[in-house]
Amino acid sequence: MEKYQILQKLSPGALGVNLVVEELETETKYLIKQVECIDEHHANKALEELMPLMKLQHSNISVYHEMFIMWNNEISSLFLCLVMDYYNHETLQNIMENKRKLKEVVDTEWMHTILSQVLDAIQYLHELNIVHRNLKPSNIIVINNSYCKLQELSSQALMTHEAKWNVRAEEDPCQKSWMAPETLKFSFSIESDIWSLGCIILDMATCSFLNEAEAMHLRKSIRHHPGSLKPILKTMEEKEIPGTDVYYLLLPFMLHINPSDRLTIKNVIHVTVMSNSYMTSCVALNMQRQVVPIFITDVLLEGNMANILDVMQNFSHRPEVQLRAINKLLTMPDDQLGLPWPTELVEEVITIIKQHEKVLDILLSTCSLLLRVLGQALAHDSEAEIPKSSLITSFLMNALQRYPNSEGLVLVTYNVLSIISSQGQISEELEEERLFELAQTHLERFQEDRDICLGILSLLWSLLVDVDTVNKEPLEKLSVSVAWVLAFHQEDMEVAEAGCAVLWLLSLMGCIKEGQFEQVVVLLLRSIQLCPGRVLLVNNALRGLASLAKESELVAFRTVVLEEGSSGLHLVQDIYQLYKDDPEVVENICMLLAQLASYKEILPEMMSGGIKDLVQVIRERFTSSLELISYADEVLQALEAATHPSPQEDQLEPPAMLEASKVSPLQADPLLRP
Repeated sequence: MEKYQILQKLSPGALGVNLVVEELETETKYLIKQVECIDEHHANKALEELMPLMKLQHSNISVYHEMFIMWNNEISSLFLCLVMDYYNHETLQNIMENKRKLKEVVDTEWMHTILSQVLDAIQYLHELNIVHRNLKPSNIIVINNSYCKLQELSSQALMTHEAKWNVRAEEDPCQKSWMAPETLKFSFSIESDIWSLGCIILDMATCSFLNEAEAMHLRKSIRHHPGSLKPILKTMEEKEIPGTDVYYLLLPFMLHINPSDRLTIKNVIHVTVMSNSYMTSCVALNMQRQVVPIFITDVLLEGNMANILDVMQNFSHRPEVQLRAINKLLTMPDDQLGLPWPTELVEEVITIIKQHEKVLDILLSTCSLLLRVLGQALAHDSEAEIPKSSLITSFLMNALQRYPNSEGLVLVTYNVLSIISSQGQISEELEEERLFELAQTHLERFQEDRDICLGILSLLWSLLVDVDTVNKEPLEKLSVSVAWVLAFHQEDMEVAEAGCAVLWLLSLMGCIKEGQFEQVVVLLLRSIQLCPGRVLLVNNALRGLASLAKESELVAFRTVVLEEGSSGLHLVQDIYQLYKDDPEVVENICMLLAQLASYKEILPEMMSGGIKDLVQVIRERFTSSLELISYADEVLQALEAATHPSPQEDQLEPPAMLEASKVSPLQADPLLRP
C-alpha cells in the first residue's frame, strides 16, 4: 500500500472495504478492495484463484491490475488487496433505482445495448470456465449511455467465508438477494451466474411497477416458490412491458431451482437475439454504428443460408458481422449452401459486401466464397451456367486494384475471373477495367509465385481465345512479362502449358514485337522439349511457332536451328512419333512445316533433316483431312522445287544467316540461358 495514497473510503461491499486511491508515481486513480482473510493460507488460496483473472481480455470486463496481501497492525488482520480501475460513473443499480422512483419503463434499445455487452462478457468468462460469483447490478458499471463493464469477479475461497457472509446479509440483505439458492450453501457454478443474470433481467423488466422492497422480496421468494414468477409475468403482459414475450421464454428457465435445468449463456443469447424486439433494436443500433458482440453475432448466424443472408441484410453496415457471415458460408457443407447459386443471389451478397471494400479480410473471404460457389457449380455440372454480370466483374477488379500487393487476394480473384471468363465474353469489359495492364503488373511483381502466375495465364488464355478487337499496346507489354514468367517456370508443366497458349494467341493478334521473336521461339521449343507429354502445350506451341514463322524468316531459321548442334526439325519428328495417331497434333506439325517451307533458304535444312520423307508418310496416312493434305502438299512442292532449282537460283550465294547457325540464340542472349 506504500505506493498508493488513500483518497476516499467508500461504502463496504459484500466482500470487503472499498478504497479510492491514487498511485503516487503516476497520479492514476484506482479502486482497491480490501478483503479480510481468515489466515495466510486463506489469503494465498484466494490469491492463487484470482491471479488468472488478471489475464482476461474483454472490452466489457474490468480486470484486476494488481493483487497483494497486507497485514493491518491496527486491527491485527490479514487483508487481500485487489487493485482495479476506478470509475466515477453510475452503476446499473443506480439507474434502476432512478427508474423505480420515476416508475419508468427501461428504454428497449438501451436495455438491449447494455444486455448484449453483459451477455457477451459472461459468455467469454464461461467459455474459459470462469464463474463471476458476484454478478449483480451494482457490479455493472455504466461508462456511458452505450457502454458498460462487469467488475469485481470473485473466487471460491472469498465467497465461502460463512461468518462474513452472515454479517453482510444482516447489514445489507439486498446484497444476497441476487444469488442463486445453491450459493447460500457456498456452491458456485456457471449455472449460479445464470440465476444472477436472470435476477438482473427481472429487475430491469419490473422497475416501472415494483419498488425496491417489492423487487427484493420477489427475488428472495422465487428461490423457494418458483410459482411466484408467474403473476409477475402476467402483470408485465397486462402492462404491455416491451419484450414480455422474451421474458416468458427466458426467466422461468434462468430462475429454475435446479441448476442443471437452467439455460446456458448460449441459450440465453439465442433466445434474446432472435426475438423480434431485439432484432428491431439491433437494426437501430446498427444504424448508430454500435459494435455487435462476437458471441451474439455467432448466435445470429446459426441456422440455414436464408437466415445468414437475413443477418447480412439487417447488419449490412457492420463489417465484423459481414466477415463472420461470409466465413460461416465458407464452412457450410455443399448441400446446405444451396448450390448452384443464381446470378441474383451472388449479386445480393456482393452488393452488401461492396460497402466494406476497404477491409482486406472481407474481400479475401468473399472472393474465396465466390471461388467455391462458382467452382463447385462447374464441378457438379460442367455445362452449368456460371453467374456473371458487370457487378460481379467490377467487384473483382476493384478488389485487385485496391489491394494489388495481397498475394492471397490476387490469387483467388484471378481464379474466380478465370471461371467466369470460361463461359462468356467478358474480355471487352475486363479490358475497359484495364485488366491487361494489371495482369502485367502482377506477373512482374509475383514472377516467382507459380500459383499466381498460373492463375493470371489461365485467365489470359480464356480471354484471348474469344477476343475480337483490342488495344494492342498493353498486350505488347504483357507479352514480355508472359515470356519472362515462362522462362522462370520452364519446367512447370501447367505454367508452361498456359504460357504457350497465351504466347500463341498474342502472336495471332500481332502483339509480339519483332525484337522478341527469337526469345519466344526458344521458349516455345524448349517447352515442347521439357513437356512433350502435354498435348495441349504441344499444340499451342506448334501453332505459336507457325504464326511467328509466317511473320519472320528469322523465326523460321531459329526454329530449324534451335541451338548449336540441336535441330528443331528433329524435335518436330520426335513429336510426330509421339503423337502420330493424333490428327490435331499432326496437322499443326504440317502447318508449321508449311510456314518453314515458304522460305527457300530453309529448304536445304528441311531436306537434309528428312522432312520430305516425314511429310510423305503423313500424307499417305491422313487422306481424309483436307487441311492437313493442303499443308503437306505445300511442303512437298517447295521441297521438290528446291531439289531441281533453276539456273538463276543455282548461282545464288548461300545466305549469311545460315552461317550464323554456329551461334545459339541462348548464347546470343544471356537472359535466355537456363
